[in-house]
Amino acid sequence: MSQITGINDSPVAPTGYVGFDTITSQIEHRLLKKGFQFNIMVVGHSGLGKSTLINTLFASHLIDTSTGADVTKLPITKTTEIKVSSHSLVEDRVRLNINVIDTPGFGDQVNNERVCEPIIKFIKEQHSQYLRRELTAQRERHIPDTRVHAVLYFIQPNCKGLTQLDVSALKRLTEIANVIPVIAKADALTMDERTSFRNIIQQQFEHYNFKIYPYQSDDLTEEEIELNESIRSIIPFAVVGSEKEVSIDGELVRGRKTRWGSISVEDINQCEFVFLREFLIRTHLQDLIETTSLVHYEGFRSRQLIALKENASSRSSNAHLSQTSTTMLQQR
Repeated sequence: MSQITGINDSPVAPTGYVGFDTITSQIEHRLLKKGFQFNIMVVGHSGLGKSTLINTLFASHLIDTSTGADVTKLPITKTTEIKVSSHSLVEDRVRLNINVIDTPGFGDQVNNERVCEPIIKFIKEQHSQYLRRELTAQRERHIPDTRVHAVLYFIQPNCKGLTQLDVSALKRLTEIANVIPVIAKADALTMDERTSFRNIIQQQFEHYNFKIYPYQSDDLTEEEIELNESIRSIIPFAVVGSEKEVSIDGELVRGRKTRWGSISVEDINQCEFVFLREFLIRTHLQDLIETTSLVHYEGFRSRQLIALKENASSRSSNAHLSQTSTTMLQQR
């Protein structure tokens, strides 16, 4: 009987060139050929600049592909709807297929008790669709991924803290998705007001025990732990978005002009847009995708399969009892 021995902990250097060091370039070639899928949802009250911030983050004027209309000019609805806009962005041979999931009408109703239901239903339905495709007898080689990888949650700059709607929404959303809170239109606050407001919100996060992304994990290196701690210290990000260029001190920058002066969205002394972009796209994009799959989807998948097994066992038990009862009646 053959036996597999353990792998020697001490690596062995080949005496001649073998070529397996090219595996990274082979993987890169396949990934570049396939492209990457990223699905981001924006949640918040109307008028907080959700579409503008997304356009600013990806340095692209995102167009609604189904109507050809500018997403920033669509009429505001008074019921929470789900609108998905698909785009393909290319940067230095890397193709990013992105779905922007908007939630117009969130929080605009007189009674907002069930305002989160369509959003929660949508996120769970994407998990459900993926699971159904995964469990088919002849599943696809590449299952289309529509699972929500990140939720940008926009908080109103009210200087008071989270509203009851925010608490209710964040409690449910953080259980099923990677939630990244931001303070919208931060230029409406002074620097001292931002600091005070952030402290209030962070205390509320801790009080309600919200699972805000990025998460703590034993798999992280010391460098990654340090990076995540620095990120958590400034969440929620105080952000300003703008697609327009304005002149500040003779230099054209992306920003906004107000009656109080001008603000450059990429000036870290004026807002934290740069930190958000660095975190969301340049350092944690792949981790957001993996965490969605390994944490949120895996939890959903496990619960669904356990429920299916229990239902099957229950049906089998009921069928057995029914058969036993029938047999006993026949014997009488």
